[in-house]
Amino acid sequence: MIRSILISSLLLAALNNIFVFAQNQKNAPIEIADRREIFVDKQLITQLSGVEVLMHHPHNEGKVLAFDRPWEGNFSAYCTIIQDKDLFRLYYRGVRESGKDGNDSEVTCYAESKDGINWVKPALGIYELDGSKQNNVVLAHHVPASHNFSPFLDANPNANPQERYKALAGTQKSGLMAFVSADGIHWKKKQETPVFTKGVFDSQNTVFWSESEKLYVCYFRIWSDGGFSKYQGFRSVGRTVSKDFVNWSEPVAMTFGDAPLDHLYTQQTAPYIRAPHMYLAIGARFMPKRQVLTPEEAAVLKVDPKYFNDCSDAVLMSSRGGNAYDRTFIESYIRPGIGLENWVSRSNYPVLNVVQTSPTELSVYVNESYAQPSAHIKRYSLRLDGFASIHAPAVGGYMITKPLVFKGKELEINYSTSAAGDVKVEILDADGNPIPGFKVFDSKVIIGNEIKRIVSWNQNTNVSSLAGKAIQLKFYLKDADLYSYKFNP
Repeated sequence: MIRSILISSLLLAALNNIFVFAQNQKNAPIEIADRREIFVDKQLITQLSGVEVLMHHPHNEGKVLAFDRPWEGNFSAYCTIIQDKDLFRLYYRGVRESGKDGNDSEVTCYAESKDGINWVKPALGIYELDGSKQNNVVLAHHVPASHNFSPFLDANPNANPQERYKALAGTQKSGLMAFVSADGIHWKKKQETPVFTKGVFDSQNTVFWSESEKLYVCYFRIWSDGGFSKYQGFRSVGRTVSKDFVNWSEPVAMTFGDAPLDHLYTQQTAPYIRAPHMYLAIGARFMPKRQVLTPEEAAVLKVDPKYFNDCSDAVLMSSRGGNAYDRTFIESYIRPGIGLENWVSRSNYPVLNVVQTSPTELSVYVNESYAQPSAHIKRYSLRLDGFASIHAPAVGGYMITKPLVFKGKELEINYSTSAAGDVKVEILDADGNPIPGFKVFDSKVIIGNEIKRIVSWNQNTNVSSLAGKAIQLKFYLKDADLYSYKFNP
């Protein structure tokens, strides 16, 4: 009896210790160092009062590239844009007639731009098509790689210079094949056998080097009920990682919190250039059998008869690594435009990667008018960090972060106010008490619209005395938007 009581007491003590440890871990301050934090999720927010996390929709800037070459055409898709210093590189599948995934008529095409707006298709002279090498094709006859060729510029500091560019491509039958390139134009297989086979892959399967995880990360097509091998349920996403781009981990299915499942035809997951620990997924949400066009309307637009029975739009998700997506925003991020040509199957598919096209502007690109002679890419613009904000109405309100630990000496914010609005910042200790010298009445009232503003308290911008300690930030906003914040060295 005594022994049973002793064992029970020890077990309860152990369980209590586990509970206390878990609580301590849950309440531990979050290390943000000098990272930029944006508001595509609520993971660093502890309280909102009178304010909301608001998604902002990009502005339509019009068509920038038509799929008008004989080897491109109506079914060009699965596009990727890469910013390499002062050059933008665009890769996309070229194919004029629909056919079996991975057939030999599919090629990988290339265009480039100095500003992300005006594009040229250089005559590369690499592959012969229809008796001529005067084309912009960087991959052909590599069945089935050109179906969904997905390249990236390797940010791994230890990467081989001859493999600065890498890519994955393939179907379920072939598995994902690895390709490498020194210049982003001349590609070769890294090896003759696939590097990863445990997926369905009937989509664009994105891959990149993660600075925060120190791994190569691949997000690829699976199905919600069929898993890694069967076409059942909803089109969904799996994840695998690698240290060397050749040997990949056992795959895991991505989760979506409490959000309802959508058909995610593409997910386009990639690090955000100004905050690479944040992975943005501006993907295509597919709505099967949600038909808008009549057969007669489709015929006028010359839409392929098999491709007007559905519609799709773009959604915004995010991840901080691991196998979880955050779906703070369920609503559409980019809606189909005015005109029936925008309401066909597999249109409105975002191009992989968000790029910076001016000191104040980001660009998002979308593949539109699919399965039609007018198929093209359109550019959308938004301010830097402007995916979402903490938005306050005229009556004002505040947002408080969770306890954070930073390094640096000044606090930078990206914000906008009305002429009547303003922003003030208070720094609290881990228990929520205002810290002397950094109270709200010490804060300089900030009015304006700036990508970068340094916060001050009584003319003092130096917060280095608080570095390494657990603090909370309390932002007071009135008729204003806060897009991001970070601590600077």
